[in-house]
Amino acid sequence: MPKITSVAALEALYGLASPRSIEKVVTHLTPLYRRWIAASRFCILSTVGPEGTDATPRGDDGPVVRIADDRTLLLPDWKGNNRLDSLRNVVRDGRVSLMFLVPGSDNVVRVNGTAEVTDDPAVTGLFEQRGQHPVTVTEVRVAEVYFQCAKALMRSGLWGRDDAGGLPTAGDFVRELDEGFDGAAYDAGYADYARDRMW
Repeated sequence: MPKITSVAALEALYGLASPRSIEKVVTHLTPLYRRWIAASRFCILSTVGPEGTDATPRGDDGPVVRIADDRTLLLPDWKGNNRLDSLRNVVRDGRVSLMFLVPGSDNVVRVNGTAEVTDDPAVTGLFEQRGQHPVTVTEVRVAEVYFQCAKALMRSGLWGRDDAGGLPTAGDFVRELDEGFDGAAYDAGYADYARDRMW
């Protein structure tokens, strides 16, 4: 299969970028971007490190990040599986991207920048859910902010459909690797298990 091996060849296929797609990029959180991000309960955090790239979903019961100022976002790290893929990458590289989604909106707001991880009680103490505080908070320094064209979400019909019926479950994925694992019991009990382990 032929491969494109140069940026020039790639650009020749597509032509020039729309001027608006370049002009819309800002270097700080404007009032409207602050408002949009404050409404987002879900984002995808992308990082890069020595082993490669990582993207992880982050969600919260309320704004997924705290806006510290026009150039700083604070992302708490709530309880998970302790793989720490993203946090390890941030500690070693620092380059991050965030994509913020709001159910019902076909727009996506993107933030690119750099980050550091802190366990400073003055920062982790800013966040509380059900009496719990995050172990760490990722402080993102904003370099670029812009909205993404809505076509991807429009094409997918993301908010207007439910395609989950008949798909493998988490229990199915584990059982595929471990035939002795009771995937059905895992799936049936997971919501109760997770309820007290969200934060």
